[in-house]
Amino acid sequence: MSPSVPLQEMIRAIRSARTQCEERGVIQRECAAIRAQFRQADNGGRSHNLAKLLYVHMLGYPAHFGQMECVRMIASPRYSEKRVGYLGAMMLLDEKQDASLLITNSIKNDLSHSNQYVQSLALCTLACMGSAEMCRDLAPEIDRLLRASNSYIKKKAALCAVHIVRKVHELGELFVPAARSLLSEKNHGVLHGAVVLIIELCEQNPETLERFRKTVPDLVQIMKGLVLSGYSPEHDVAGISDPFLQVSLDPWDQIAACVCDAVQVATNTDSTKTVGNAVLYETVLTVLDIKSESGLRVLAVNILGRFLLNNDRNIRYIAMTSLQKIVGTDHNAVQRHRGTIVDCLKDQDASVKRRALELSLALVSASNIRSMMKELLLFLSSCPPELRAHAASGIFNAAERYAPSQRWHIDTMLHVLITAGGDVRDETVPNLIQLITNASELHCYTVHKLYRALLLDISQQSLVQVACWCIGEYGDLLLKGDCQETEPVQVTEDDALDALETVLQSHMSSPATRGFALTATMKLSTRITDNVDRIRSIVSIYGSCIDVELQQRAVEYNALFRKYDHMRAAVLERMPVIEKNSPGHTNGESTGEAVKDVPTAKMKQGEPLLLQHEDRSDHPPGPAVDCLVSGLSVHAAGTAGGDLLDLLGGFEPAELSPGEPLSVTHTHTHTLV
Repeated sequence: MSPSVPLQEMIRAIRSARTQCEERGVIQRECAAIRAQFRQADNGGRSHNLAKLLYVHMLGYPAHFGQMECVRMIASPRYSEKRVGYLGAMMLLDEKQDASLLITNSIKNDLSHSNQYVQSLALCTLACMGSAEMCRDLAPEIDRLLRASNSYIKKKAALCAVHIVRKVHELGELFVPAARSLLSEKNHGVLHGAVVLIIELCEQNPETLERFRKTVPDLVQIMKGLVLSGYSPEHDVAGISDPFLQVSLDPWDQIAACVCDAVQVATNTDSTKTVGNAVLYETVLTVLDIKSESGLRVLAVNILGRFLLNNDRNIRYIAMTSLQKIVGTDHNAVQRHRGTIVDCLKDQDASVKRRALELSLALVSASNIRSMMKELLLFLSSCPPELRAHAASGIFNAAERYAPSQRWHIDTMLHVLITAGGDVRDETVPNLIQLITNASELHCYTVHKLYRALLLDISQQSLVQVACWCIGEYGDLLLKGDCQETEPVQVTEDDALDALETVLQSHMSSPATRGFALTATMKLSTRITDNVDRIRSIVSIYGSCIDVELQQRAVEYNALFRKYDHMRAAVLERMPVIEKNSPGHTNGESTGEAVKDVPTAKMKQGEPLLLQHEDRSDHPPGPAVDCLVSGLSVHAAGTAGGDLLDLLGGFEPAELSPGEPLSVTHTHTHTLV
């Protein structure tokens, strides 16, 4: 490739490269030619070469060797070279590089140039990459240009002043008088720059805000003129008069707490076009962010409600995002659009579905819990996998907070477990078990319903765990079959054991689920009469299980059968009612406190032994007996106490002389199974 090829030819050669290696070769040859020409003292194609180097930089290749050439071209008296030089400075230089300091004097000279386009280049470069030192040196020049008679220069100077204020906050006072005078301009570009500058000054200094409150009538008049003015070809965008200036005025209304023009904007802006929706959205944000009257806030919510009916998914998304922020303060106003929000759950876009789900969950209340839950459960059955866990968690929280009855609460949780049992949180199982335990009048109904669900599907692990627990606890109620709350189902002892054995043998069952099923099988040994030998054989099989936890449970259960059969009924009796706010538990979650050792108990010979356990529901399932005697004080006198200690700790009790105290420290933890 010849070093003098035009920019278009270089671009064509790069695009025609078939491989990345070929492209790198083209660029390396061209960069070498550009370097050689940069070294020449008399180079007539400097701007041409720098333009090619900037294109190479845009492709991601190194172009830092052109920085000094940018500095030299900025100092050139020719506009064609100065233009490319300033463009290169904005792309290749930043405030962290020393080379940027070399152009400060050139920018200062060009700010006083007689050509407005040269002044514009200097202003744009300073606003793009000016450092704090450059801003301090050139701020007086910018203030002078803000008072110039040329509107083209004033609008660029205003935006340059915004950059200076952001870089050096204390220079804001310098631009206050000029910024106020710009509000009397007729040029919309100057007005736009002035409004942006005033907003920046007010945000940086609260005292400046008080000084600019006097200009509120002027701003309101500008806004009214934009809203009520007729067609203006110069400023019209899709039928909206200068939407850019309207949008920039809305944040100023927010800072000045002036909302008298918000109603006119909301009622006179066309909402059928994207440009009008942008203006309306900024107006809504202004109304919601200031302390406006309730009627105006309802108007803002209604505008967002109209956005929900828009065919554009982006507009629906921002509407639901805004409604999500205000649903806590304007709940009743948002409730009016509940039907539209629920319909958005059927949208094909995943982002819109997520926002609609979050907003729907926030709209659930005691008055609409049944209707909203019906829609949410319908959505759960068909929602994407990535939303299922969030939907299930939200339904659980809403049901716990607003449940009209315990039976409805249990039915709702069971429905979620049947639909999305594999996506629920870990604390769901103990929470539901706690709920079932406290609803004593629904034990028969619940165990029958869970038994039928277990027969239909054993893939949902959370559902299977709750079902196994209930069959183990309330197996006697299941076998009676006289439940009045549901259709009568005759369940035999063999049927119940078959269901539990299916869970134990299923490849879909996790180790924790098998632990639930094995404990439930063991508990049935005290609730049935004819199949105790079958239970004994099932338990003995798992005494050599590869899973250590399951093996330990089976060994301890076998020990109950062989050596401590007289204690089996007491150890396996029904669990007591679980207190919701018991120490160590918060809705099935650990409080996070460290486990403390149970104080040493003193027992004299002949006195009963009280076993103490600490509740730790977040701990993995412990020894089987710990699981079974949770909340149960086992009293045994004489050798019975020694036998139980032998079972729990695996040691023989020492001989005690009369009156000698025995120190027993028991720190086993347990889970609810």
